[in-house]
Amino acid sequence: PLCPQYGLVFDAGSTHTALYIYRWPADKENGTGIVSQVEACTAAGPGISSYADDPAGAGASLKPCLDKAMEIIPAEQQRETPTYLGATAGMRLLREQNSTKAQQVFAQVAKTIGEYPVEFRGAQVLTGNEEGSFGWISVNFLLETLVKCSLTGTWTHPPAEAVVGALDLGGASTQVTFLPGTTIEDISTGALFRLYGANYSIYTHSYLCYGQKQALKMLMASLHQASPSTVQISHPCYPRGYQENITTAELYDSPCVRAPSTPSAVQLLRVMGTGEPAACSAAVQQLFNLSCGANSTCGFNGVYQPPVRGQFFAFSGLYHSLHFLNLTGGQPLSLVNATIRQFCTSTWEKVQQEFPTTSRTQLRDACAASTYTLTLLLQGFRFNHTTWLNIRFARQVTGVDLGWTLGYMLNLTNMIPSEIPQRVVGLQRSTWIAATVLLATMLILTFCLLALMCCWKSSGYVSL
Repeated sequence: PLCPQYGLVFDAGSTHTALYIYRWPADKENGTGIVSQVEACTAAGPGISSYADDPAGAGASLKPCLDKAMEIIPAEQQRETPTYLGATAGMRLLREQNSTKAQQVFAQVAKTIGEYPVEFRGAQVLTGNEEGSFGWISVNFLLETLVKCSLTGTWTHPPAEAVVGALDLGGASTQVTFLPGTTIEDISTGALFRLYGANYSIYTHSYLCYGQKQALKMLMASLHQASPSTVQISHPCYPRGYQENITTAELYDSPCVRAPSTPSAVQLLRVMGTGEPAACSAAVQQLFNLSCGANSTCGFNGVYQPPVRGQFFAFSGLYHSLHFLNLTGGQPLSLVNATIRQFCTSTWEKVQQEFPTTSRTQLRDACAASTYTLTLLLQGFRFNHTTWLNIRFARQVTGVDLGWTLGYMLNLTNMIPSEIPQRVVGLQRSTWIAATVLLATMLILTFCLLALMCCWKSSGYVSL
């Protein structure tokens, strides 16, 4: 049997970098549902965009995961292993701030990967629409909703209703992607794919700065600017009794956060948690401009979006923020709201007792993160009490992590053909016919030869 093939994809996100190791049978790379995830390795430290002032550190952060991959992939196959690095919103923001520093970071990560015996095919910054589209491909590829192989070996297209939408939340951006069922009015939000002989016109949009980390930064800044005190911030999404000190430099260090019109010298700010769910929800909603303006239908901030349609898979931050409160099991919206509200009234002392092994940062942000997730889905993406039940929150499908990396690799290795695969047979029909005729001819000739030999031996024996 042919050795399985491997592929490596680095997901260089805004908060961390992860390496995904994929494997598939070498003789079926145009099949479906055959790619498996061998390993996912999270690099220590923050995302590569955080190494703007230490580019060499960005490269060094990848080495432990590359070492791990070299232990998994057989040595004789490593040089044939396609390897990619895709960077998302964190590097988009850095490129906007300082393109030279972004290039230096990329040069260092490329240098590090180039030191390993793999087929490195480059590092690039994905656009928001690419990130959304590849996430959509990943989910539907794993669910076999694009094409499915039956037990008889024939390939069929499931109905269009089987295709699901994809909802993704990272640290610096969020994506919504689905089949709208109508003509897309704004071509900048559309993408056309031909997969397995079928055309898919999908709606996709990425909101930069509306990833969870950057959104919570914007929330803190808006609370600071609305505070009557210049040195204290009352935070309704933090547990009552929680306290911390931050500086204005930390608060306004991101291009996503609008600095005050009259910047002041660096100050030390005292943040006090008040644990008020209603005030928390109201403050989070202030981050969204929900007026559609000239668009008849929109998501938020005036961006065109047709009404959500069909089933959706929500993953990454959307899954993690609600999974922490055990709300990813298809609960009705009323129960989700009630659970988040109850958690948000908890004191800092109580949540520490209930979750003793959870990090301080995650505990502090749990109310804000779950409230933001709910607001993004309901007010931002326009889900309601009915369509909420169409969202499935998941981290994996068939043992493969959900995200854009699988779709990215499938696309760049041409493992998804534009035409539907032929029926799975060992040889084409014409080849079988030729082989059968040839075999029959050989059998006849062999029989005739044996008959002649028998006759010759028989005549020889009589003459003696």
